[in-house]
Amino acid sequence: QVHLVESGGGLVQPGGSLRLSCTASGTIFDINDMGWYRLIPGKARELVASITSDGNTKYGDAVKGRFIVSRGSDKLTSSLQMNSLTPEDTAAYYCYATAWARDTTEYRQYWGQGTQVTVSS
Repeated sequence: QVHLVESGGGLVQPGGSLRLSCTASGTIFDINDMGWYRLIPGKARELVASITSDGNTKYGDAVKGRFIVSRGSDKLTSSLQMNSLTPEDTAAYYCYATAWARDTTEYRQYWGQGTQVTVSS
């Protein structure tokens, strides 16, 4: 199976920056895309950013130009650099990976436990 662990959340003032990291572990044959969603209470889950194994990226409209998603050279890690944060970015951020794990026959989506980001003065 695939296990994802996020880190880097916390409290930051408006205009500040945070960097989230996600590390995948387990019996993994391959990871296709990795990325981040966020969940704000009372709102639908929102794509923040994603990145494929060959580096193609996609961003949600709310974060374009402010957030940067990257992938480690080992393809098992993803980072999300969040800049110019506003209170509207306050949410639980979840890492995901579309991975092919041992004892499975297809790519499946796996999720981390989430990390809270709070933007407040």
